[in-house]
Amino acid sequence: MSWDLILWIIFFFINIALLASTFYQILCLSDLEADYMNPYESASRINSIVVPDFILQGVLCILFLLTWHWFLFLISVPITGYNAMLFMKQQHLIYVTEVFRTLSAEKKYRVAKLAFYLFLFIIVIVRILAAGSLALYQSEEELDIRSYFLEF
Repeated sequence: MSWDLILWIIFFFINIALLASTFYQILCLSDLEADYMNPYESASRINSIVVPDFILQGVLCILFLLTWHWFLFLISVPITGYNAMLFMKQQHLIYVTEVFRTLSAEKKYRVAKLAFYLFLFIIVIVRILAAGSLALYQSEEELDIRSYFLEF
């Protein structure tokens, strides 16, 4: 198994974790909006996963940089920078007293993050398939395109 395939599998699992985390945050905010959850419970659930979400996004961005995947690094830098800015200004937590005032903005921010992670998920799936097929058909001898089509 090639290292490229292993790296893409790691990227896949990190992306799945970020997708699940963002979807959970949107779900908590929607439950708060529909009055299925009280503000304290919603804020505590979201605040407990915000920092690990930021750390995982930063790790993903650094891994893209270290593995020379420049395009993915450049499209993930803005969201990582925005997360770092929120953390430095201490605006990354949802406050119980202000949750209804910022509910619409918080939902829009998380929906945008979810769309970004879905776009990244599609790219990672395509790259896993490409790396897997390359690792499967890679051999010592030169690959003949005619023999590749005759196998099917």
